[in-house]
Amino acid sequence: MQPQTLQIATWLLYFDAFFGAVTLIDGSGYQGFLVRRYAIGFPVLFAFLLAYVLGGLFMANERVLGYRLAIVAAFSPFLLRVWALRSALSTFNFGGDVSLLDYFTGKPFGVSTLTIIFDAAVIALLLHPQSRHHARIWFR
Repeated sequence: MQPQTLQIATWLLYFDAFFGAVTLIDGSGYQGFLVRRYAIGFPVLFAFLLAYVLGGLFMANERVLGYRLAIVAAFSPFLLRVWALRSALSTFNFGGDVSLLDYFTGKPFGVSTLTIIFDAAVIALLLHPQSRHHARIWFR
């Protein structure tokens, strides 16, 4: 009985959680870089992955905590990409980790345009006035 914006956002959160888990296991891309580079990388990525799952689950059960976790999870890919890019650029030397810089070269935020569109869509769906209005009135 939720508006379409929240229903679609919930499904996208579940899909992002699945593909995030696959990427975390795979260890490639900027997520793999963060896990290899920082001891706190895996716990941070796992916490954001958990935010996707719990955000979708609690939002489906009309909980305010789920809506807030979903917003955190929706912004997490952008925060993680900026963290990885800043880290790669700050430690860049000509003998350093050139592979990550190659990964970011020619791509906005280091991923395909379609990925950026889906990441932005989750944010737009969650922050849509209809979603905010429904969450404010009906979520406990």
